Amino acid sequence: MTTTGPIRVLIVDDSAFARKVVREILSDGSGVEVVGSARDGEEALELTAKLSPDVIICDLRMPRMDGVHFVRTQMGVRPLPIMILSAVAQDADEVVEALNAGAIDVVQKPTALATDDLRMVREELIQKVRGAVTAPVENLARAPAASHAVAAPERVAKAKIVVVGISTGGPQALRRMVPLLPHGFPVPVAIVLHMPIGYTALYAEKLNEICMLTVKEAAEGDVLVPGRVLIAPAGRHLAFRRTPTGEVVAQLRVQPLEKLHRPSADVLFRSAAEVYGGAVVAVVMTGMGDDGTEGAAWVKAQGGTVLTEAEQSCVIYGMPRAVVEAGLSDLVVPLDDMAQAITSQI
Repeated sequence: MTTTGPIRVLIVDDSAFARKVVREILSDGSGVEVVGSARDGEEALELTAKLSPDVIICDLRMPRMDGVHFVRTQMGVRPLPIMILSAVAQDADEVVEALNAGAIDVVQKPTALATDDLRMVREELIQKVRGAVTAPVENLARAPAASHAVAAPERVAKAKIVVVGISTGGPQALRRMVPLLPHGFPVPVAIVLHMPIGYTALYAEKLNEICMLTVKEAAEGDVLVPGRVLIAPAGRHLAFRRTPTGEVVAQLRVQPLEKLHRPSADVLFRSAAEVYGGAVVAVVMTGMGDDGTEGAAWVKAQGGTVLTEAEQSCVIYGMPRAVVEAGLSDLVVPLDDMAQAITSQI
């Protein structure tokens, strides 16, 4: 989606105070125009049809029609970039449902007009609105993958691990891609998905329900074994170490602090390259920014392989673009072919 002039935003929240806070954040010289506000999903459907906003920012718990129902309904009528406002701990189930229904991102709901962390909320919200408006409409509402892959043939794996970095649009993309990794997949998979703290465990649990592989949120000391998918917990970097017995286990850490994202795909990729050498397949998929580019350079330096999602299927072509423009991508692959491409590298 492209737009000229200010980015037109519709705010959906049953709290007048929350609508006021978000409006003031977005009206602060950010190139964003709040064109309307709705108190629930039913009113939001009416205003969306009337005002044609570029981006919708939506609360979850509302009377008449809640946020999940609104996202599902709006995506069926006219797909638009929808970002969820969440109070984090209370809304985990609903957030995952909304993301699975087609919402592209989640932002912590601001709780006051003057708090120490309001500046960070403001910067994050404005950045994500600007990124969301570039999302191709045709990539916003896609059904989950229809079937699983057939079992992988028995053979000696060339690679020893697959590592994935993904952000905006990632929850939907992973629900299409991971179920297509076949039963008997011969190596472990580790994923960094940029999400706020409080959601990754539940997201992993829901993804596990539709996959042939075992999917879980990574925990300290988890052994990396074939057919297991570990998703880095929000707020902790995921890295690896080899034990004296030769097993590779997960390490969760706060360092490095200077990384914009925690977990960071750069940290994941670098650690994989250090532990597994050239036997790494790194995959960079939809998302804003350039997380994964530095890590991809480490993978390439060790002789590993880097795959990037094609622009045509990305919700946000930021992270893959950075890797491609750095000359680090070995293969550019559309989302629906990514599982097969990964499998062919193993």
